[in-house]
Amino acid sequence: MSDFRVTIYHNPRCTKSRQTLQLIQDAGIEPEIVEYLKSPPNAQEIDGILKKLKLEPLDAMRRNEAVFKELGLNSDTPRDVAISAMADNPILIERPIVVRGRKAVIGRPPENVNELLR
Repeated sequence: MSDFRVTIYHNPRCTKSRQTLQLIQDAGIEPEIVEYLKSPPNAQEIDGILKKLKLEPLDAMRRNEAVFKELGLNSDTPRDVAISAMADNPILIERPIVVRGRKAVIGRPPENVNELLR
């Protein structure tokens, strides 16, 4: 197993986020927990996370949130605009995101995190 620190962008009110955190802890790892709604990542951090996820912004967004529709976000939204929207409205960020080294996964389902923990 690599020595890279594990970080989880966590919402304690979300069942999937809590389940993912538990999987990490059950693997004997105490991750850095970022409650992203209280301490949102900035646009540069989001861009870095998206690159590790190998996803475009819309693929890591909660599209059912009211603010998604209010901002008029869609598949034609430029990448930088979508990233800024995520930084300004962290509720849009899909959860949980787990980062380790140069890789990241979205914990939906929570078992997705297992590939980072090997």
